[in-house]
Amino acid sequence: MTDHRKLHALLFLLLGFCSLTVAQDTSKWTEPFPPHRIAGNLYYVGSCDLASYLITTPEGHVLINSSLEESVPLIRASVGKLGFKFTDIRILLISHAHSDHCAGSAEIVKLTGAKYYVMEQDADAVESGGAKKPRVGKGDYTQFPAAKVDRRLKDGEEVKLGGAVLVAHLTPGHTPGCTTWTMQVEDNGKPLNAVIIGSPNVNPGYVLVGNKNYPSIATDYEKTFRVLKALPVDLFLGAHGVYYGMEAKHARLGTSEVNPFVDPEGYQHYVADREAAFLAEWEKQKKAQ
Repeated sequence: MTDHRKLHALLFLLLGFCSLTVAQDTSKWTEPFPPHRIAGNLYYVGSCDLASYLITTPEGHVLINSSLEESVPLIRASVGKLGFKFTDIRILLISHAHSDHCAGSAEIVKLTGAKYYVMEQDADAVESGGAKKPRVGKGDYTQFPAAKVDRRLKDGEEVKLGGAVLVAHLTPGHTPGCTTWTMQVEDNGKPLNAVIIGSPNVNPGYVLVGNKNYPSIATDYEKTFRVLKALPVDLFLGAHGVYYGMEAKHARLGTSEVNPFVDPEGYQHYVADREAAFLAEWEKQKKAQ
């Protein structure tokens, strides 16, 4: 490994170790961030950390992630700042059924008339408003406004609109229907593979051994890492901006001919780091049993 690669890996590992704590820092979840073009017809319309993506087409637009209920005005304003109409959103998708990615869905569907497509393993939760239990506090993201699902997606199914083709990859564990989205965009005449990771993280309090409510959780995480490692990737993106260093990469936009969001090496480091964190936690829980 070259010195440059060693430095890159070291910096990424340092970021990886703090990624769980950063991801749980909700202060940036509703903080506005400049909407921006990532590549081709793929745009960022989320906050400083809750990532929402707009895919524009001549036949209307696709939005990935509605975020929190209070995120809807921010997303709407960001779409408008880019010169597009919020009401032209025809399809709404999510990364998974947690409130920080889907609580705004009912309101967005109401405002736009968009069809709501959700991976089948998360669809019941979305339609019922999440977990059937009292809210346990600030750290519980399993409850949110219920919303009707128009199409229950299966692993590998395509979502098409106006020439855009998105593929839903089941990457379960974080939730049973956690979804990683992929699509190909053309940027300056060059095709780029975009990967929007759902979440490979094991949240604090997740039970990986003897989980009666989710018996297959550990093997589902194993599946997720197999899937993520096999995907072709140029554009490294995710359900939270912190996954892919969004703020730092955005700051580099326009400073060189290289698109800062093209980062296959950073993607591989991130996936490897998250897999190591999962395996360590799983082993810890197995020993505790």
